[in-house]
Amino acid sequence: MRDAVIVDAVRTPVGKGKPGGALSGIHPVDLSAHVLKSLAARNDLDPSLVDDVVWGCVSQVGEQTAGVGRYAVLAAGWPEEVPGLTVDRQCGSSQQAVHQAAAGVVAGQYDIAIAGGVESMSRVPMGSTFVGGKIGLPYGELARARYDHFEFNQGIGAEMIAEEFGLTRAELDQHALDSHERAHRAITEGRFESQIAPVILADGTVFGTDEGVRPGGSLEVLGGLKTRFKENGVISAGNASQISDGSAGLLITTSEIAARHGWTPIARFHTGVVTGTDPVTMLKGPIPATAKVLKRSGLSLDEIGAYEINEAFASVSLSWQRQVGADYERLNPNGGAMAIGHPLGGSGARLMTTLVHHMRDNGIRYGLQSMCEGGGMANATVLELL
Repeated sequence: MRDAVIVDAVRTPVGKGKPGGALSGIHPVDLSAHVLKSLAARNDLDPSLVDDVVWGCVSQVGEQTAGVGRYAVLAAGWPEEVPGLTVDRQCGSSQQAVHQAAAGVVAGQYDIAIAGGVESMSRVPMGSTFVGGKIGLPYGELARARYDHFEFNQGIGAEMIAEEFGLTRAELDQHALDSHERAHRAITEGRFESQIAPVILADGTVFGTDEGVRPGGSLEVLGGLKTRFKENGVISAGNASQISDGSAGLLITTSEIAARHGWTPIARFHTGVVTGTDPVTMLKGPIPATAKVLKRSGLSLDEIGAYEINEAFASVSLSWQRQVGADYERLNPNGGAMAIGHPLGGSGARLMTTLVHHMRDNGIRYGLQSMCEGGGMANATVLELL
């Protein structure tokens, strides 16, 4: 019976997604190619053996259109025979890419696959796919009418979640401070070094550290930031994910094929699910997705040693923690998107890269990952350490 194992996982450092950000001068296809080349070099992988590259990307317009996964293969200098597929499941795109690659390996359609993703938000800003008005909106009148013409705004949804779970501004801001402090500690202790492939910039500078981490903040400073989505609300730029540039990828095959190549896998793809949820609050998807993946895996939450729940907004990860009763110390132990950043289409693979390295470094048998996704969806994945 075939399985799917993760041989290696690598990511770029995450840059600020704005003009002048460390990675803003690099085309997203080239950033993706850097990850592909790094995976090949780190594992002595012959690229001609790769059956497919499954690549997540959210804003598929401009420099990220026309199949960024395929062009990443070509930019990496890999054989033309290696195909590439671009996946869009909103913020969970590259987590979905891992699910599809793993399923292909288990089914025997692939022997070796690469799954990952990219987003260059400095070059392709969020919302670039919207022309404006009713023309170009990603949903038609029937969808809007079903939900009383709600605008499907994630920020408003985050405010609604905070209100539903009784989360205060101070609690959300403290969660953001914890994220930055945990990420800073991970950086200073060198925990990210084995997972990051540094990028050489045009001026010769070696960029190897996540750019958005800001330790030493305070509740007083964060509490002074304006709330953008609701007057006297609780969601601010300080307790929301950062706009970012970045890419990540994972090498996936079977245990048997890994042994044949002399590779020692990090983890086994244990269980993967996806679910839909209310598209108005939109971001509560990780809660039912977690229930679904635990039921299907036969595991209890207490058996999971680390949780990576994407910090799209502090209310998303904190409401998840409160609802499922998870140990707060196991939640995003190396910081999350509020500190490291959220390069949309690359975030699922970034979280999984961080998760599998954390599991290996700390001898954690099971890890769980879930992400909220636009339109009201969520993927959830359980990995098992090998």
